[in-house]
Amino acid sequence: MESTDSGDPLSYSLLQLLQSSLTQLRIEYLVAISGGLILLLLSALTSGAEAAFFSLSEQELEQCKTSKHPAEQRVYRLLQDPRKLLTTILILNNGINVAIITLFAYVAWQVFGTMTLSAGSLAVCLLFATFFLVFCGEVLPKVYVQRHRMPLARSMASVLDRLQFLIQPFSWLLISINELVERKYMLRGYTHTIEELHHSLDVALTKADTSPEERKILRGVVNFGSISVKQIMRPRIDIVAFNTSMTFPELMPEIVKWGYSRVPVYSESTDHIEGILYVKDLLPHLGKGPDFDWQQLVRPPFFVPENRRIADLFQDFKEKHVHMAIVINEYGATVGLLTLEDIVEEIVGEINDEFDDDDDIIYSQLDENTFIFDGKTSLHDFCKITEVPFDAFDEVKGANETVAGLMLTLFSGIPRAGEATAYGRFHFTVESADTKRVKRVKINVASKKEQYHKVG
Repeated sequence: MESTDSGDPLSYSLLQLLQSSLTQLRIEYLVAISGGLILLLLSALTSGAEAAFFSLSEQELEQCKTSKHPAEQRVYRLLQDPRKLLTTILILNNGINVAIITLFAYVAWQVFGTMTLSAGSLAVCLLFATFFLVFCGEVLPKVYVQRHRMPLARSMASVLDRLQFLIQPFSWLLISINELVERKYMLRGYTHTIEELHHSLDVALTKADTSPEERKILRGVVNFGSISVKQIMRPRIDIVAFNTSMTFPELMPEIVKWGYSRVPVYSESTDHIEGILYVKDLLPHLGKGPDFDWQQLVRPPFFVPENRRIADLFQDFKEKHVHMAIVINEYGATVGLLTLEDIVEEIVGEINDEFDDDDDIIYSQLDENTFIFDGKTSLHDFCKITEVPFDAFDEVKGANETVAGLMLTLFSGIPRAGEATAYGRFHFTVESADTKRVKRVKINVASKKEQYHKVG
């Protein structure tokens, strides 16, 4: 009987080579599968971390802020720059996902071979990989995070804190590109969205049976997010404020005269607002004499820049539990005053109580299209009352925000009573003026149809 060793040497060598190749291939597959599972786990962790960090409640953030646990303090610190944190997580997650797809494509290439891998087979492989990646790397982690967001955020905070530093050049580049795109396109996109909302609202209101008050409220809601503090504030010249040098007997008649519940208090001029005096704080001290130090009752003022949006200021009022803000410009000088009531009036319209004087009325309406406005009326209020677009005078008003300021621009100086001019669909006639300012202006607002016929 012949030994198996006496077979063909060439066949034996080929058999050994095949066995060696299969063993090596199995090792490669094992390494690839193990690497894929590890990458999938990392993808799930980064997706879960994104959901965990950005779904923390206000109470949980406050807990992290005051906690003595280093991990929770790190969570709060990372969320102080949410854009940078989100960019870091997205770079990591997308890098891991690309690595998983690349590894899966390599395994498919090895299994099917370069010649037999048809377009259909490739499509099936990619669909399977995408489903597996989305389900295991995105859906499952975010479902799990709903009940375990704080433990996961604590666990990932240290890793993300270190990785932020490593990938800082990439995140800086992406953030810079994003800010450039926002500056160039997002503002215009927001304006277009507002215009579309106005158009949709006008169409809806023409078909619906709505009162003028309802129309004003709806328009106020649409415009609320785009109105700045400067547009609706009470200007500095109209601010009622008390000097800290006044004695208590001198102060009380002024409080009775003006009837305000809160009044700014200044030292040298209204550029140096020291605080806000709440009249209710004086009630327990009404019987005291001139030696009473009423200045000790003054509360700290709340300053806001003139370009702040009233939607953000409304949130500040709620958080700080204040109802009045002193408006300052870029140099820190006082330019106006704004109250919570002023903001609410932008939606619900003018709020008058039993203490309001009829002299505060800023306009009168002569007919459907003709109005007489006080010169100090803001252009924002003028547009709101006449129901014209808020940007109607943006091209000519410059830095002016009042009807009188607009007249100075249109007349290139201080006009005299009786002078008239026109701009677009608006015809202005100065009713009253002196050598320093325009006091009253009659304005005729032509309808779009009338304007069209005039142009035609």
